[in-house]
Amino acid sequence: MLELAVQKRDGKEKPDSLRKKGVIPAVFYGRKQESTPVSILSVDFMKVWKEAGESTVVTLKMDDGKAYDALIHDIDLDPITDKPRHADFYVFEEGHKVEVEVPIEFVGIAPAVKDHGGSLVKVLHELKITAMPKDLPHQIEIDTSVLAEIGSELRAKDIKLPNGVTLAQNPEEVVVLVAGPKEEEEEVPVEPADISSIEVEKKGKEANEGEEKEGSEGQSKTEGKE
Repeated sequence: MLELAVQKRDGKEKPDSLRKKGVIPAVFYGRKQESTPVSILSVDFMKVWKEAGESTVVTLKMDDGKAYDALIHDIDLDPITDKPRHADFYVFEEGHKVEVEVPIEFVGIAPAVKDHGGSLVKVLHELKITAMPKDLPHQIEIDTSVLAEIGSELRAKDIKLPNGVTLAQNPEEVVVLVAGPKEEEEEVPVEPADISSIEVEKKGKEANEGEEKEGSEGQSKTEGKE
């Protein structure tokens, strides 16, 4: 089981000041556990978070010797650096099941994609389950190799869950499906422009302009003789 050393904080020191020291402000609470503000070394938290995610039990070891089994419930990320700047832990009751959303890991190759040119559409990326804390899986694997035809799909009720785990999701909800290949739009051939009429019109215009010019010159000469 993963462990994380935490220290109780009195709230006098500002969160930004703690973060500059490489410490993340956090809080843990539960149904029968009062909200308790704590602080955690950023390096330690990142290591545990990477391994545990939000569906693995983490034991919070207090500096006074007390320990609490909890789940990472919520994380506030910095919008610029994308690093955690605050964490919430949910302390569950011993002997009680918990309901969590577990990440889905898609494995295998769907024949409908490989052989028929379909597209794999992942509708859900997490699955809601209920289990005792000790039985919580880190992730749920879904084998897509059973999707043989275009239009094939897997619903939540089709997913094989580990022992001790029950589905808390709508059983009829589609998790993954295979859509048909996109039809390529036919390109309409562009007919070349007929420039013969343009050339004829241009020549006719040039001829008319030439006649008008000759007519004006002839009129000027006649006027000169007079």
